[in-house]
This record gives sequence, structure tokens and C-alpha cells, in this order.
Amino acid sequence: MSTTPAPAAAPRGRSAEGSPDKLRVALGSAVGTTVENYDFLAYGTAAALYFDEVFFPGQSSFAATLASFATLGVGFAMRPIGGIIGGHLGDRIGRKPVLVGALILMGVATTLIGFLPTYDQVGILAPALLVLLRLVQGIGFGAEWGGAILMTYEHAPLRSKGRYSAIPQAGVPLGLLLANVAFLIAAQFDSHLAWRIPFILSALLIAAGMIIRLKVSESPEFEEMQQNEGVAKSPVLEVLRDDWRTVLRVIGLRLAETGGFYVIVTYLLSYMKDEGLSTRAVHLTALITAALLGVGATILFGHLADRFGRRPVYLTGTILTLLYGFPLFLLVNTAHPALIVIAFILGLTLCHDMLAGTQGAWFSELFSARVRTSGASIGYQFSAAISGFIPFIAAMLAGAWGWKGVAVLYCAVGLIGLIAVLRTKETSPAHTVPDRQPETAGAR
Repeated sequence: MSTTPAPAAAPRGRSAEGSPDKLRVALGSAVGTTVENYDFLAYGTAAALYFDEVFFPGQSSFAATLASFATLGVGFAMRPIGGIIGGHLGDRIGRKPVLVGALILMGVATTLIGFLPTYDQVGILAPALLVLLRLVQGIGFGAEWGGAILMTYEHAPLRSKGRYSAIPQAGVPLGLLLANVAFLIAAQFDSHLAWRIPFILSALLIAAGMIIRLKVSESPEFEEMQQNEGVAKSPVLEVLRDDWRTVLRVIGLRLAETGGFYVIVTYLLSYMKDEGLSTRAVHLTALITAALLGVGATILFGHLADRFGRRPVYLTGTILTLLYGFPLFLLVNTAHPALIVIAFILGLTLCHDMLAGTQGAWFSELFSARVRTSGASIGYQFSAAISGFIPFIAAMLAGAWGWKGVAVLYCAVGLIGLIAVLRTKETSPAHTVPDRQPETAGAR
């Protein structure tokens, strides 16, 4: 029997109005996800703009770009391991300890990247150390997401879970914003400081995140579960045994969001640089503008998911992604700064943020409280492991078929997401009928 609950079940205790700490928890989670995304996305920007020359010199431009993107993908490959560890601990000992531990792990690895020697200084040891720290980054980030989202979701009011769960998700564009502002400022320095400064500055964000997260209270649903039914002994095994179909649906749903995201924020930067379509200042300005708008857009789409349902909002986002692959490159290929900025805004603020703003509540509602962190984290992070190699795949496709091959890839992840939406049930309490819900959410 599946562990997935009927999503519109009547709330118990204080869940109808949410806990007294609901806003503080949402903001505390958002600070942490902002730091985590700053750390992870700073690496993506550096990989696109600097690491080919710093860690992989002496190779052709194409080979150096592939090597740089391969190290980016390594971090994503480790995220499922972090998701499994964080999910297991989150369902066994609580959401809060995982949040604190993941932030420390991620932050230390990111800060150390800023102090790495270059290839010219120590040879092959430099990229080896880069890969090692990237592996640690991946584990930390993999453990982060489930705890942050689940803490917020389980503290939130029943009818506003989409809006509250979107607040930590806004950490994605906010982290992207801060990372690229840091790179834009650091670009005024010489080439070595230009890529080091954003990583070193991460230490300040980590300190702020730790102060806030240590004051956040544990999830009321987790505490209630501990007192009543008890925690799952092996939550990862339980969710893989009973809810593996739902995990696969989450992977498909997220591919549309994260696959398209990394085409834009990582591959597209490298493509524009190599083709001479714009300067680094234009690249970063486009990202910063889209990210700034995305903070509000993500929360707005979470609110719309409460009002109209998770499924309609997500369906719209996947269709837009499916249709946007070729227009994205046509806009960028004009080399006009204003059109490049518009291309980034449409791809990130509209297509991506519509999906990201809906995920927090929808993915949480697909699993019971006993295995919720494990189920949501495994699906989310396995998708990330695939998407982490999207820039690498995009570079390979571009080498064979030019930008049109990458445009097809962008459309393909939208199609995968669309299929997954059609295979997943609505879970919003305001848009479901409890006595008509099948026992397995997402079954058709």
C-alpha cells in the first residue's frame, strides 16, 4: 500500500491556521536556500566564464568548456546522495538538524573553492581539488532542499501552503541574483580575484544563515508524528518500496524546470561568450534583472497554485518551456543587449519560476509526513543529477548541430515535464475532493 495520503484530508491541531512561527520559519528557510543557491550557482557562473582558463588551460576552447561543465555536473551527480542522507535524517531525527548541517557543509566547501590554487600554480592537483570540493558541495546542497521546503510547508496554513512554500523557492532567483551581483562587482578586479571573491564572500552569507536557522523551531507535524505514530525506521526504503511511481513523477516534473534553467544560466553564458554575442557585463546584467524579478514571481506563482491548483499552474509552465526553446536562441542571436535581457526574463522569470514556485507545496503533498523529506528529496535531487549534465550535453549538441540542437534539448525537457504533469494528480486542498481521491496520489 502506498504511503501517499489523500491530499485534502482535514487538518489536525494547529495546521489549519499554521504554527505561530510560520512566517519566521519561511523566511529562515529562504535565507538558507538563498545561501545554498548562491554557493551552487556561483560555481555555474564561474564554470561558464572563468574555469576553462583557470583550471583547464592549454586545451582547445571547446575541450576546456566541456571539462569545465563536467566538473559542474559532478556536483549534481552527488546531490541524490545528499538527498538520501538528508531525507533519511530529516524523517528520523527532524527537519531542523538537517538544515543546519547542510548549510555548514555547503558553506565550507564553497569558501574553500575561493582559495584554491590554479593549474598554473600546482598543475593537475588544482582541478582535482576543485572536483573534490564540488563533490562536497553536491552532498550539502542535496541535503538542503527537502528540509527547508518541508519545514516551511509543515508550519504553513492549510490554504496557503503554496504561497508559503514558494518563499524558500524564491531563494533560487535570490541566490542567482546575489551570485551574479558578486561576479559583476568582482569583474572590476584582475582575473584571479574576479572569480575568487564571490566564493570567499560566501562565508558572510553562511554566518547570517546560521544565526537565523538556529532560531527556527522544529516542524509541528514532525513533533506530532513522533508523539503519535512514530517515525519511519527506514524512510528511504519505505518510500522507494511504496511510492516509487510518485518519485519518478517528481523527477519528470522537475526536469522541465531545472533542465531549462541550466541551459540559460550556465550554457547560454558560455555560448554568448564564445560567439561574441555580448560582453560579460551584458550576460550578468541579464541574469541579475531576471533574478530580481524572479524573487517576486516565484512567490506569486505559489499563490496562484493555491488559488487555481498546483496542476494548472505547472501545466502552463511546461507548455511555455516546450514552446520557448527556439525563440530563446533567436532573441540571443540578435546580439542586441535589450533583447538578450528580455530572453533571460522570459526564460527564467516566466518559464522557470512558474514551475519552481509550485514545486514546494505540490511535491510535499505527494508524500505522507513519515517519508515526506525522503520522497520529495530523492525525486528532486535525482532530477538535479540529470540536469547537472545539461550544460555538458548542450555543449556536445552545439558541437554537432549548433544552437538548434540546444534549442531542441530545451524543448525536450519541457515535453518531459508536460507528460509528467498529465500523469500526476492535483493535491491542493482547495481543489480536490477527499472521498474521490485514490489512495495513491498521482495515479491515474
